[in-house]
Amino acid sequence: MTAIHWFRRDLRLHDNAALFHALKSGNAVQCIFIFDTKILSKLEDKSDKRVNFIHQQLTLLNKELIGYGSGLRVYYGNPAEIWNDIIQEYQPMAVFTNHDYEPYAIQRDFEIQELLKSHGIEFQTFKDQCIFEKDEVTKSDGKPYTVFTPYSKVWKAKLNDSYLSSYPTELLFNTFNKIKAQEILTLIEIGFESSQTLFPTTESSVNIIREYGKNRDYPSINGTSMLGLHFRFGTISVREKARKAISLSETWLNELIWREFYMQILWHFPHVVKGAFRKEYDAIAWSNDEINFEAWCEGKTGYPIVDAGMRQLNATGYMHNRVRMIVASFLTKHLLINWQWGEAYFAKKLLDFDLSANNGGWQWAAGCGTDAAPYFRIFSPAAQTLKFDKDWLYIKKWVPEVLTNEYPQPIVNHEFARARCLAAYKSALQKTE
Repeated sequence: MTAIHWFRRDLRLHDNAALFHALKSGNAVQCIFIFDTKILSKLEDKSDKRVNFIHQQLTLLNKELIGYGSGLRVYYGNPAEIWNDIIQEYQPMAVFTNHDYEPYAIQRDFEIQELLKSHGIEFQTFKDQCIFEKDEVTKSDGKPYTVFTPYSKVWKAKLNDSYLSSYPTELLFNTFNKIKAQEILTLIEIGFESSQTLFPTTESSVNIIREYGKNRDYPSINGTSMLGLHFRFGTISVREKARKAISLSETWLNELIWREFYMQILWHFPHVVKGAFRKEYDAIAWSNDEINFEAWCEGKTGYPIVDAGMRQLNATGYMHNRVRMIVASFLTKHLLINWQWGEAYFAKKLLDFDLSANNGGWQWAAGCGTDAAPYFRIFSPAAQTLKFDKDWLYIKKWVPEVLTNEYPQPIVNHEFARARCLAAYKSALQKTE
């Protein structure tokens, strides 16, 4: 009897909810991963670093599984077609996997569940990438929270050891499906270029997390955990990290809660993928100047802190959290360019891209989302620089020509941009009243 564990956003053997339930099901467990061509086909860059990261992690998983006499089967194609092949090959009793909350994944899983059901195969899914999901943290009337602070208070009040306990998968590794060494399939070549990218490690310093509240806003300091990529693909356990946060830093714990806040917003309000959470903001008359947008993308706006952030993103696939807010505010409010343009650019470039967090962050910056900054709150890049990079250490690292004649003049005047933004937002909101 065989059971299948389907890896998706949980690329680890340790403390994995669905894998634990698969291993204790009494069946021999075969682990698989599917490179979904419906997702891959949308990637513009055939050397996308995120795909290389997945490939790297699958290689490590395969080595671990070989150590237990098993191996990872990796497929490439349309999931529905792949599952027909898997059913024929393994005739599994059940399929185990962890929840995914994004709209495409929800539809995909429904279709796979129906396919499996037609063959008499169980499809069991579990919560793994968050502490609380879906309707687990709601108002007293059962409605979802749309403001972070009350959500976080209930999140913390509800938390107990049962939500933080790890799944002891290690005790059951003897139940992996045994494969003869010569039959183990190597990872398939999927046509993406190999990468020598040095990805952030999971071993972030305890001191970084302990001092997170003090250092996190200063981009020249090594003050953030850099774990976003690992949370995104589940190479680390959120339960373990939440336990660490509770003991070391409430500020860092709040960042984990923000992550789950946006996940439940996406779950309850899937319209945010296509437009503003506050629908009246869809009426804003954006300028959408393509030349200005290109200057923003390339880090050539003439605003040093903005340009530093964009160049860091383009070069590394990462941008400091404080700077993300600054560049997002600048695009939407200084340049009056639709937040969705920026959201899409981040989605293409960020190693730690996560639909719910990216969407929530951009809507917050634009003033059109849940718990958003009021539209009349417009970051001054100069003031932000003075507060968080007063010695220009971060700026000079990424914009070395900043004090030379090679550096461009500002593409827009701050006071003009502020006045234009306020007028555009006010006009749009008056139309919808």
